[in-house]
Amino acid sequence: MDPISERLRARHPQRIDLSLGRMRLLCAALGDPQDRLPPVIHVAGTNGKGSTVAFIRAIAEAAGLRVHTYTSPHLVRFNERIRLAGRLIEDSALNAILDRVEAAIDRSGAEATVFESTTAAAFVAMSETRADLALVEVGLGGVLDATNVISRPLLSVIAPVDLDHAEFLGDSLAGVAAEKAGVLKPGARGLIARQPEAAMAVIEAAARAVQAPLTVMGVDFDAW
Repeated sequence: MDPISERLRARHPQRIDLSLGRMRLLCAALGDPQDRLPPVIHVAGTNGKGSTVAFIRAIAEAAGLRVHTYTSPHLVRFNERIRLAGRLIEDSALNAILDRVEAAIDRSGAEATVFESTTAAAFVAMSETRADLALVEVGLGGVLDATNVISRPLLSVIAPVDLDHAEFLGDSLAGVAAEKAGVLKPGARGLIARQPEAAMAVIEAAARAVQAPLTVMGVDFDAW
């Protein structure tokens, strides 16, 4: 296990506890960095979230844009989760930000999980480094995922939805789709991959509820 992972696991609960209350308290104690990010593309879904982020990053960087990314999990080093303007965050920078996150946890009383602490650190790092775009991958679900404190994304993407993490998201496709559709925000366009009929119906209903316009594969375009 790399030193950053060891640090996080020693300091924070390792449970999965889907709730935005702690994350909102923590972000408030840090000055709400999620509201100071470059334009955000928020990516949810069951299959292909990471690949979708990688493709968008490659396209944007080929166009000359500076791109932040926050993804999970990592393969070898924890730093892989956070790229600042295309470069992996340095250990020294990440440790300094984690010091600030842990101090904010102590001030706020929010007993943040590993993923919540990591997400807060990513938001701080991305808010303090200049870039043209920030790509943020959902960790689990969508509605109550720690990344969903983002309230004004440029674009919300939902990759293909399927059954997963039934203990947290339920055992119906419609229920899972409802969780993923939580990333759709008022007025922000949703880009939707081809979906099973039951999932698509839920996503469309969620989009209508928040007045989020949709661009849908198989309807508006035919490539994914």
